[in-house]
Amino acid sequence: MFRGFGTVLNVVTVVAGAGIGLLLGHRLPQRTRDVVTDGLGLTTLLIAAVSAAAVLDPDLTRLVGTSGPVLVVLGALALGGIAGSLLRIEARLEGLGAALQRRLSAPRRRDRPGAVSDAAGADRRRFVEGFVTASLVFCVGPLTILGSLSDGLGLGYQQLALKSALDGFAAVAFAASFGWGVMASALVVAAVQGTLTLVGLLAGGVLGDGYVAALTAVGGLLLVGVGLRLLRIKPLPVGDLLPALVVAPALVALVAAVRG
Repeated sequence: MFRGFGTVLNVVTVVAGAGIGLLLGHRLPQRTRDVVTDGLGLTTLLIAAVSAAAVLDPDLTRLVGTSGPVLVVLGALALGGIAGSLLRIEARLEGLGAALQRRLSAPRRRDRPGAVSDAAGADRRRFVEGFVTASLVFCVGPLTILGSLSDGLGLGYQQLALKSALDGFAAVAFAASFGWGVMASALVVAAVQGTLTLVGLLAGGVLGDGYVAALTAVGGLLLVGVGLRLLRIKPLPVGDLLPALVVAPALVALVAAVRG
């Protein structure tokens, strides 16, 4: 498949899920949705294990030595976690989403001459609320970043395929509540993930295979955190660990330079 296929797949599943939600409404019971989420959580752990296995990549071993890969991953998670927690990335992402939702979904305080009717105004607010809510859920999360970068780096679209399944089921529920605005959020998904995929594509042209392997291994462990959240085992602050994706290649370069 071509690079960027994961984003195309994600857009299609959001549109399809929203269409199903508009037709079905609230007919899917909560128990069914929980079972599906659990299955996706287990699949996430499987993909995480495959990604984390990149710590055994021979190109990475040649750069940092036989015991170096695990230490690089450990150092990246430790340093990245410290940076992310001090920057409060997880809390800031949540706060950004809440602020955007309040700002864009707030009802108008007064009518102007020629303003639309109350019914049309209510429909507009419902559309905007659905658009904002779905856009935030689909685009503000670790899997968005991990999956898009992996797709751009040429590591496959499996992570975005998993995200597409999650977003498709979420779109069904959101569209049942908010209507057509959820379908419009597919445009935001295309823009955000397309940009991140392009970043991964450009980075892949600069980073060697060993550096990409370190980034992939760290990303696999972050996916473990996503899986634990989906399974409702432990709500790990995966957002605070995202800087580890930048730290990992830097540590590989540092260790390789020291070894000389």
